[in-house]
Amino acid sequence: MTPRTPIASPSSDVSGLRDYAFDWALVDVETSGLVARRDRVLSIAVVTIGPDGEQTGEFSTLLNPGCDPGPVEVHGLTAERLLGAPAFEEVAGRIGALLQDRVLVAHNAQFDYDFLAHEFARARLYLPVSQRLCTLALNRQVDPPAEDMKLGTLAAHYGVPQTRAHDALDDTRVLAGILRATLREAALLDLPLPLVACPPRQDAQFAPQPPKTPCAYRNPGRTEAGGPLVQGMKIAITGETATSRAELVARSVAAGLNVMSSVSRHTSALVTNEAGSGSSKARRAAAEGVPVIDEHTFLKLLSDVRPGTPHRAAETKAAGTTSKVAATAAAAPTVTTPTPTAPAAPGIPSSPGTAVPAPRRPSPADTPQARPLTGQRVLVLGGTHPAAAAARTRIVELGGSAAVNLSRSVTDAVLLAGGEADRRTGRMSDLGIPLHDEHWLTVPGAAPDGTGTTPTATRPSVPDHPRTPLVLPRGGVVDLPAPQGTPAPLWHITAAWAPQDACDIDVVAFVLDEDGQVTFDEDFVFYGAPENPAGTVHLLTDGPAEQTIAVDLAALPPASRKVAVAAAIDRERTFRDVGAVQVTAVPGTGAAPLARATLDAATTERTLLLAEFYRRGPVWRFRAVGQGYDHGLAGLARGYGVDIAD
Repeated sequence: MTPRTPIASPSSDVSGLRDYAFDWALVDVETSGLVARRDRVLSIAVVTIGPDGEQTGEFSTLLNPGCDPGPVEVHGLTAERLLGAPAFEEVAGRIGALLQDRVLVAHNAQFDYDFLAHEFARARLYLPVSQRLCTLALNRQVDPPAEDMKLGTLAAHYGVPQTRAHDALDDTRVLAGILRATLREAALLDLPLPLVACPPRQDAQFAPQPPKTPCAYRNPGRTEAGGPLVQGMKIAITGETATSRAELVARSVAAGLNVMSSVSRHTSALVTNEAGSGSSKARRAAAEGVPVIDEHTFLKLLSDVRPGTPHRAAETKAAGTTSKVAATAAAAPTVTTPTPTAPAAPGIPSSPGTAVPAPRRPSPADTPQARPLTGQRVLVLGGTHPAAAAARTRIVELGGSAAVNLSRSVTDAVLLAGGEADRRTGRMSDLGIPLHDEHWLTVPGAAPDGTGTTPTATRPSVPDHPRTPLVLPRGGVVDLPAPQGTPAPLWHITAAWAPQDACDIDVVAFVLDEDGQVTFDEDFVFYGAPENPAGTVHLLTDGPAEQTIAVDLAALPPASRKVAVAAAIDRERTFRDVGAVQVTAVPGTGAAPLARATLDAATTERTLLLAEFYRRGPVWRFRAVGQGYDHGLAGLARGYGVDIAD
């Protein structure tokens, strides 16, 4: 495929890119598994590059992890090959010297960074990394016309030779060529680098807690005075007890109760011998009207816990069921058309001022001929928030995809009032992207023949992009592809927005049961707790304007029916200040995206429910939600049953 302007050659010279000049430390690790807190590094390579792009150093070694090497069929590192190799702590000093005062670079950088952080912690050493750059995230911003974003695919696209895939040293050398080429592309697009700050991690205390076994029963609600306990009830314990806390918890769990570490409005009962103790749990129970049971009564009730309602197990047989989206781009995907009102979070009213444009229902005129922007990606510049949101909605109605940032996949730009002040406007002519006025989206038939285009723009031929995902409207639903009857185990929901100077945006996730509630507070994943205890849902920080929620659908227990992903703004800003948020569903790391939606909140929302994966019988689905709320993240979390301190 030939883009509108040539892709830079993989030469090493990047000396002219002053805004992108850093000392780099490119890293690749091969590991015994995918969980950094549990698995070990088997081999590591580090290549250092100066601000001019020239290599300044190189180091690689095998490592003896002292454990099973894991998937030998992937990395080829058998226990015999690793025998006699140094332990990590023996080479940690040399690795640290190469990382010191440099930006760590890796493809899927959080993976490599997390493994290094845990290895340095085990060696009781400081990991000297203050910033990292992910070439996968950077290439998602550049969005080159490659089949996917995997290392080998990008190497072929940029003309970087690759000799041995999954060899740490060769992968790092390949990464160096990809970095140089991508930096030149970023400079052409005037993209800010997605650098991620890395706070110090000097010990193993940041590792997630051991997994908690989910309760097998639905929460039946609160206990009644003198009534029995029922399996699935959420029980909290506080204060001194005659029976050891460990025994109380063990007996409760064995009886089918769900023992919680905190009290919320969903708690069935608080067990305490000191109801007036003033503990935080006792105060919260009193405020929420949660029944209080003393230890003696609780032990008597434990002897006769009534049967509860089990969580519905996901159906495993899907005779005759096929995915609504084929695994190949050639298939014609089917989208479930939403109703105009998006679902609200449990217990949370919709914001009175919400004015998010509802999706238009399809009409007989919605044919490929009547949707002239099909296959095109359009960036809106300028305009008030309502005007820009309306323009992006119209783009989707015409079959196009609304972009939130300038990238290689952008084919057109629409200039609204004030858009000429946008720094990206000046890049359009250099990139051969035509600029249109607002009438381009409103005049019937304007899009196919260029009517409404500004006089200075010339409309180039638009090459087919090999990774054009399905475009979903707000509320749109699509089934996840399921070859051989099961979906890919790992899925990503990536949220991206225009870079912000005045506020920070946090992407979060909630793992929910069929009642729309978290089973326990730790199933709320956010910056301070980026992984749930079972390791099935993980927050990946890809840059200041992009974050990803990774979900292992295959490992979720049957009780988990939905993973809801939201975004929240700090500093009292609203999503009017941010503009559109793009959400993308991707089957695994670096794979081609399945679906994409561009969501516009209205003027007052501080929290935005972005998207969700949810079960429908044997099928997992992805839904673009786009429901905004005026309250902050704490209100959303409480609606899902998370205990949030005031």
